[in-house]
Amino acid sequence: MKEIRLHGLGGQGAVIASDILAIAFAEEGKEVAAFPAFGAERRGSPVAAYVRFDDKPIREKCLIYTPDCLMILDASQMEANSTFAGAKPDCALIVNSPAPLNGFSRPNINLIATIDATGISRQELGRPIVNTCITGAFAGATRWVSFESLVVGLKEFFKGAILEKNTRAAQRGFNEVTVTKVDH
Repeated sequence: MKEIRLHGLGGQGAVIASDILAIAFAEEGKEVAAFPAFGAERRGSPVAAYVRFDDKPIREKCLIYTPDCLMILDASQMEANSTFAGAKPDCALIVNSPAPLNGFSRPNINLIATIDATGISRQELGRPIVNTCITGAFAGATRWVSFESLVVGLKEFFKGAILEKNTRAAQRGFNEVTVTKVDH
């Protein structure tokens, strides 16, 4: 089983991102569980969302304490040590950042992928809602799910011109993500 933990701020779309990924994994025949966790439900408050996927049924119903991948929708969330708590060995890190994280190192993080999701989202959507761009970056960096399946997930939430804009944001995330392998 693979487990993904998303960290962001309210209004950035972390919960929708987890649902888009869940639909994409299901499209590829995986068993999936996705759910959010947040305190005060307001824009700007910390939000976490979780996705599990596997080839066999998923029985776990708890939060994800040992993720295989961390997706950071707002770089300010990297300042909290709890963001990286429990990361499995060989954990992938996908970060919304306009520049590579040169010199960044954390135990167990073996892949760092950066994407300027805020900049891309402003260009494509006219707003800094980074969820679709970061899901594209996730697919491009990890190759755990295909871009075509990701588009199936997008179609569950968006229609018409909004779908086209979000598909472009996701495609740019997929194509423009910068991936760095980390040697410890």
